[in-house]
Amino acid sequence: MSAFRNLQLPSKSFALGRSFFNRTSVLARRNMSTEQKFVQAPHKLLVIPGPIEVTDEVLFANAHPSMSHMSLDFAAVFGDCIRMTRDILYSKDAQPFLIAGSGTLGWDQVSANLVEPGENALVLHTGYFADSFADCLQTYGAKVDQIKAEVGGVVNEADVESALKAKKYKVVTVTHVDTSTAVLSNIKAIAEIVKKVSPETLVVSDAVCAVASEEIQMDAWGIDVVITASQKGLGTPPGLSIVVASQKAIKVFESRSTPVTSYYASWKKWLPIMKSYESNTASYFATPPVNLIYAYHASLTQITTGSVSLQQRFALHQAASRRIKDAAEEIGFRSVPVSEEVRANGMTALYFPEGFVASDIVPRLLKKDVVVAGGLHGAIKEKYFRIGHMGVSVIDPQRGDVDKVINALKETLAEAKASKA
Repeated sequence: MSAFRNLQLPSKSFALGRSFFNRTSVLARRNMSTEQKFVQAPHKLLVIPGPIEVTDEVLFANAHPSMSHMSLDFAAVFGDCIRMTRDILYSKDAQPFLIAGSGTLGWDQVSANLVEPGENALVLHTGYFADSFADCLQTYGAKVDQIKAEVGGVVNEADVESALKAKKYKVVTVTHVDTSTAVLSNIKAIAEIVKKVSPETLVVSDAVCAVASEEIQMDAWGIDVVITASQKGLGTPPGLSIVVASQKAIKVFESRSTPVTSYYASWKKWLPIMKSYESNTASYFATPPVNLIYAYHASLTQITTGSVSLQQRFALHQAASRRIKDAAEEIGFRSVPVSEEVRANGMTALYFPEGFVASDIVPRLLKKDVVVAGGLHGAIKEKYFRIGHMGVSVIDPQRGDVDKVINALKETLAEAKASKA
């Protein structure tokens, strides 16, 4: 409950553990008045590639009083979330699934609902998360082929075209931004190739680290499934699996010849629930994360109706990405992505300068209250680290988050060099 230490109430403020149960605070917690000014407790700057920093409004919404998931009030909020999720992806009729779980649950949804045992799947590999998606597909009985890029690179588009001409695939999966390498794949170009060579094949984008920081035109580009989660560019605490399926994908699901091989991930269970909530009518299969839905609603509202448009949001992510990458490379770090064209805008992966290792850099950043992530890709795990710059950290320049990261990098490397002198 430490996050509430800085909650300012219209009348006398309270301190948890002493006057928590005075009348003012009880009414405030019950009504969640928008007139209250909630400020998060001081904390280290979280700039890993998710979870990310969230706004005060989102965190406060997460503390909404307990609500029945069957109430009409909650149904209206859930329905809004479904509609706004669709809007962020520039889709008119795709079907969002908002389910308690991590982004990993999205792999299960695709593997269980869209690929029947024995069918072929083509996985485009740009890092750790492609291996995991392939493993999930195989768990559900798919026959998986992979096209692997060099570390820091993207798959050759000509190789994708050749693979599609050589074999019939039910799905092609591509990690839009691989969080292990900060590599950005051209999902639009991949979808165009699939549409040209094998139009029946579904294009599946693992966009967990891309949605709301990279532009995704789901309908216009012909993407059939977008997988994401709440804790990255969508600026909400973790715990919500978000999958958006095109009507083409829904028809493939509805026409499958074998039963879905999952219980919790089954769209047979979840599709009626989502349709019900979007109609502002509550329905039940499994309990949704009620408070997290309120937080997600607050974040989606900021993204879709705030002072910064979606296009401006993407431009701000691009600008912050360039600043951090340019500053880091100027002092001796080197980007993992092999070219500027394949660098993600919501995160950065940097090789340590020659002669330095993680213990020289990461702990020193932590002492400066900057939390980054270590390496994840098996081939280079000990050679690099990762920085996330998504959401409020780049949308609100008054916070100074990007400046703090850049200054911390410069000071940290200078200190590390001095220690070795």
